[in-house]
Parts: sequence; structure tokens; C-alpha cells
Amino acid sequence: MTTIHTFASGSSGNALLFSCNGKHILVDAGISCRRITASMKQLGLSPEDLDGVLITHCHSDHISGLQTLLKHTAFPIWGSERTCRELEYRLPGIRPRLEALPLMTGTCLGCCTVIPFPTSHDAPGSCGYRLDSACGNAGILTDTGYVTPQAREVLRGVELAVLEANHDVEAVRSGPYPYYLKARILGREGHLCNEDAARFAVELTESGTAELILAHLSQENNTPAMAKHAVEVALSAAELSPRLSVAPRQELSAAHTIEEAVCRR
Repeated sequence: MTTIHTFASGSSGNALLFSCNGKHILVDAGISCRRITASMKQLGLSPEDLDGVLITHCHSDHISGLQTLLKHTAFPIWGSERTCRELEYRLPGIRPRLEALPLMTGTCLGCCTVIPFPTSHDAPGSCGYRLDSACGNAGILTDTGYVTPQAREVLRGVELAVLEANHDVEAVRSGPYPYYLKARILGREGHLCNEDAARFAVELTESGTAELILAHLSQENNTPAMAKHAVEVALSAAELSPRLSVAPRQELSAAHTIEEAVCRR
């Protein structure tokens, strides 16, 4: 059985647990070690049960808990080659734990095969991941200004997708943010808006995706209801009905069990 739990999702911190047959991979560690430990405890686990950590990129909301977490564990840290270099610059002593993964190539990490693909974000080496296990697969695409061709290629047919729906465009434009920050969010190296997420949700579902988890919502420029509505409208127009939910911002999510996901057309 393959499951996904989100521990946190949003600009204040991101972490997700991918589990299969007693093996566990953390994707990002952007919340405190204390919170990661507390979430794992709720699942009957501890950080020592982790087989490794995949890092999407080096912004603080994806790595802020990593240094403390490393003090209590011995697992490897995986990322793109450039992300590994960035981590080495930022976290002294981390180099022996780093294992760079080639983009667009499957690498066996024991419990699953992982394919990193480039995203378009203002962080060197940023990437998303597809994780394929013997009993299900999942894709993770957040922190990208647009859906890259590589993301389309790698995520086609994935059974469960964690998909960024960061902001409502008009909320950003009319909101209180300074111009430079609005330009960053709306730019090609920013974040995915609800409408773009909705269009890609349709593409994914048409290719076989059975469950969608909307993630990395902006607290200031979006709401779960707005994001979910935008995606529901697009899916309904295409006569598609995958399972659809929004990742909680600050707390442990329910289990998303990939083998139980059912998509009806």
C-alpha cells in the first residue's frame, strides 16, 4: 500500500511523507523538526524511520527544519545537482549526506523509483518529483511559475498528483503586496495560479490521474474554497471527476491511499 500525508503546505512551510510497505520518504522539511516529529508520532513513526529526504529547492519554507532534523538521524538527502550544491553552501557539514539525482532519469531509492524534473522557480535547481512504487505512484509539482514541458512529460498518467494552486491572479493584483513581490508571484519563475492549476488538473486527469491534492496555497492571495472551485469548474466542464482535496496549511492531513483512488469519467 502506498500513502501520502502532508504535514504542512503553504508559504509558511512545506513537508510531505510518501510511504510504501514500511518505507518512508520525506519530501521537503520546511517546518521545524519538532513539528515533523509530532506529525510522524501521530502516524506511529519517528524521524529515525525515515529512509531519506527529497528536497525540491532551497527556499526556507522547504528546508528550514532540515538542519535540526539531520542532528537526530542518519538518512541521505536527495535533490538535483544544483540543489545539493546550494544545500552544501547553506548547511555546514551536510556534504556527506547529499546524493544528487539526475533530472529526467529514474533512480531507485529502495522503496520507489524517483524521477526529478525541472520546475520554473526563482531557486537554483528547483524540481518536482514523480515517485513510482510497486503499488502506486505519485507526482509532486509545486513552486513553479508555469507547467514546464518536462513536468507534463513525467507526470502524465500519474495516479495521484500534489499540484500547486498558489494564488488567484486578481487577488494578487488588487492586494497590498508591493509591485516587485506581485511581479515575482505572477512571473514565469513564481507560483502557479488557480487557473493554470485547473488546466493542468484536466490534462492530468485525462491521462489517468485519479486523485488531486491542491497544495502551497497563498494565505494572503487564495483560499481553499477559491482554489478548489477553480479546479472543480474546469474538471466539470471536461466531464471529469477525480478525487479532489486541498492540503491543510498547518496540520497533518488524512491519509491519501493511492490504491484506493477511483476516477470516474
